[in-house]
Amino acid sequence: MLDAALATGPDREAVVGRSGRLTYRQLDELVTRSAGALLALGVRPGDRVAVSLPNDLALVAAFHGAMRLGAVWVGVNRQLAPPEKRYLLDDAGASVVLADPATAEQLEAAGAGTAAGRRLVVARDAVADDAVARDAVADDAVGGEPAGPGEWSTLLAQVDVPKMAAANAAAVPDPLAPAAIAYTSGTTGHPKGAVHSQHNLMLPGAVLVATRRYGPSLRKADCFPLTILNLQVLLTLLVAHAGGSAVVMDRVDPTGIAEWIEGERATVFNGAPAMLYSLAEHPEVGPEALASLDEVWSGGSPCPEGTRRRFTAKFGLHVHTTYGLTEAPSMVAILAPGDPRNDTSGRPLPPLDVTVVGPDGRPVPTGAEGEVVVGPVADGPWAGAWRPMLGYRGNEPATAETVRHGRLHTGDLGHLDAEGYLHLRDRRSSLILRGGANVYPAEVERVIDEHPGVAASCVVGTPDDRLGERVVAMVEPATGTDVDPAALQRHCEANLARYKVPERFVTGALPRNSMGKVVRPEVRRAVEEKMTG
Repeated sequence: MLDAALATGPDREAVVGRSGRLTYRQLDELVTRSAGALLALGVRPGDRVAVSLPNDLALVAAFHGAMRLGAVWVGVNRQLAPPEKRYLLDDAGASVVLADPATAEQLEAAGAGTAAGRRLVVARDAVADDAVARDAVADDAVGGEPAGPGEWSTLLAQVDVPKMAAANAAAVPDPLAPAAIAYTSGTTGHPKGAVHSQHNLMLPGAVLVATRRYGPSLRKADCFPLTILNLQVLLTLLVAHAGGSAVVMDRVDPTGIAEWIEGERATVFNGAPAMLYSLAEHPEVGPEALASLDEVWSGGSPCPEGTRRRFTAKFGLHVHTTYGLTEAPSMVAILAPGDPRNDTSGRPLPPLDVTVVGPDGRPVPTGAEGEVVVGPVADGPWAGAWRPMLGYRGNEPATAETVRHGRLHTGDLGHLDAEGYLHLRDRRSSLILRGGANVYPAEVERVIDEHPGVAASCVVGTPDDRLGERVVAMVEPATGTDVDPAALQRHCEANLARYKVPERFVTGALPRNSMGKVVRPEVRRAVEEKMTG
């Protein structure tokens, strides 16, 4: 993955994090040490390696180290509750867990760290400098207190780098074997683990670099947790294809995001709609803070038109809507640079043949709505390059339902227009059936979000004996604004059919996961509690 950049610019900056900067030469050496440390822990090809670390250099190196060994990466988000973390570790069958001290303590307390012979290794925040070849990674103070070398740093320092590099070069992993497990958001029941190969992981970055003409000047910044596999795909792997620099941000508040972008002169930023809204509204974030950006991507959930307008008015930057999913992996469609459209998720990436099918599984006419299905294109330079996920780990029924005849059935509803743009309507599972009529939450949310007092909204169905479901909405007010439910009711009645208008509006902060996506089951619970309270 790093060979091309090492050949053309080994001393170019590869990655910057809170603890320091690494050139491609230094990153390559730290990755070699990480692979050697995992090998010393008994990790072999096919073994599952779970990592729960903060956004920083050690997390990037651990990912690449696992890939060099042909191990299977399992990212565990630090924000998950202990039972959620344990479920992922047990489901994946992780043999080694690499965690920061606080997470390691939490795992031990939950009995998850050493269950079933699992090895728990503590890694403190890493500081990398020019002495990385001699001293590996020095341990930072935890909570400001001095700390001696941890087990992970000791293992890194003990690696014979030339010997390990030679072994890595001689043992190239199978590009189509399982390489990573990405767990779904778990919005209903337990999350499912989508298994991907190294081929799958490398393709999106290669395509985006080729089609968007990225090069060594690329400085892509992300603040989502890199324990999320899609973020490794769209940051560290994408940037390596370009020979550019990955800016690994550790702040998600508006002033923190702005400081990272301005300080590192980032050229591309990927953020959730809620982050874009906060940047647009925060009085201490001026337009000059984002002046270095050429592109802004929005993903994780639909970007409200009001948020888009606010962001563009303040910063002069068009928001490039994206569409992707864990099972793809990562990106399926994106607006091209300079494309001014706001009503679409863009066109599918060149290797992907996206079709829309009806309930019978047959393609529907252009413009007609149905389920979005993804497959490989049959012709052109990218023919046959895309492959579906290898399946859901340990869940053959769910795999058979999602992957059919080499095509991925996304469960998302939408349509393709005559120009090939993809328009997403909603998740099929989010559809509200009210008295025999279909209500698509995204359509209602779009109208609610147009109200000037609304930052974001989520529409859900609540059980009703007569109608089956009733339409209700949870609304997050704009900063410094009180939302009048009666005014929202009138606004919706003026813009929606009567059966689509929510019968109840509840205000409050919307619950979101680590990708900034609103968690509908939690919204439904909150709404029902307020309605019965």
